[in-house]
Amino acid sequence: MEFGFTREEEAFRGEILGFLDQHRGVDGYFHRGTDTADGVRRVYRALGARGWLSLSWPSEFGGAGLPPAYEFLLWDELAYARVARPPMGPGLVAKALMTHGTAEQRGRFLDNLARGRTAFCLGYSEPDAGSDLAAVRTRARREGSEYVVDGAKCWTSNAHWSDYIWLLCRTGTPQSRSRGLSVLIVPLDSPGVHVSPIPTLDGGRLNEVRFDGVRVPSADRVGAENEGWQVVSSALAVERHVQFPPKRLRRDLQDLVDWTESAGLADDPLVRRRLSELAVRVAEVEALALALLGEVTSGQPSAVPAAHHKLAGTLLAQDIARAAAEFDSPEALVSGTDVEFMWRQAILETIGGGTSEVMRGLIARQEFGLAG
Repeated sequence: MEFGFTREEEAFRGEILGFLDQHRGVDGYFHRGTDTADGVRRVYRALGARGWLSLSWPSEFGGAGLPPAYEFLLWDELAYARVARPPMGPGLVAKALMTHGTAEQRGRFLDNLARGRTAFCLGYSEPDAGSDLAAVRTRARREGSEYVVDGAKCWTSNAHWSDYIWLLCRTGTPQSRSRGLSVLIVPLDSPGVHVSPIPTLDGGRLNEVRFDGVRVPSADRVGAENEGWQVVSSALAVERHVQFPPKRLRRDLQDLVDWTESAGLADDPLVRRRLSELAVRVAEVEALALALLGEVTSGQPSAVPAAHHKLAGTLLAQDIARAAAEFDSPEALVSGTDVEFMWRQAILETIGGGTSEVMRGLIARQEFGLAG
């Protein structure tokens, strides 16, 4: 079994590092609010100009047709540099449009997504549904050639600077669960759309997005009516390998090591032992990430490997951040310091993209056949 990258892929990593030399000042990996939005969008446009937002797109849609490893390397290195996370538009949205979209939709969006000119956010979670997407209540009622949308989404990343929301809404009966959902593309400047900030524990911003009688042309529905579950599920399946880059953890650990040295703790044998334990776990998460990449590359079902990787990685992010407090340093509890920020930020990682409880439930049901 091969766990490394090809010579061509490693050469591409070198190109990425050269690109990052021009963009290391963009601190956009952590969503600290609107102050990073302009820098992140500049990075996306620069990536788009190189064709790097469409690396794995099929050539028939204007992509490079490269294996998923190229995407993995790109976002892994951008995570280590703290520059930016993968945008939803060229990833999940574009790949769903390739499979489920109309020719008109693909013509309208794909080129701008590939060039980093158009930004999407995901309208999935709701106040009363949380991570249970089958319980979505935001309602899209059909009136002739339009839908009228009422409801609310919450904890929506980047809605305050995105152009469109990829909206999962209910077009079936209230009891229809996953069988009554549809996906609509909604411009965020539409009449009746209201975006409000939700402050986060790390000082950043998520959003509530409310829909009050928002009219959306039925031509902007992706896939058939009431088949939105298939649209979001298939798109997620091809994006799992880039959603939690493991090099983010290697950077977290390196920052912790650097901090112990500056705090005069590096020679403490208990500190060194704890750092060694964390280093082993970082290597474990990297191995899980490569195993997941292998499943995605071979076209195998990847939901369970992705859940293992996400669960292990986000819990480790918390443990790396918590270690500074375990070393009895007051700085770890002082607001505004880097180590204190990392603790607050790491907590959010166990929630975004599916909570740890959801990941454990998925593993229990699909890998071990447990009911619940």
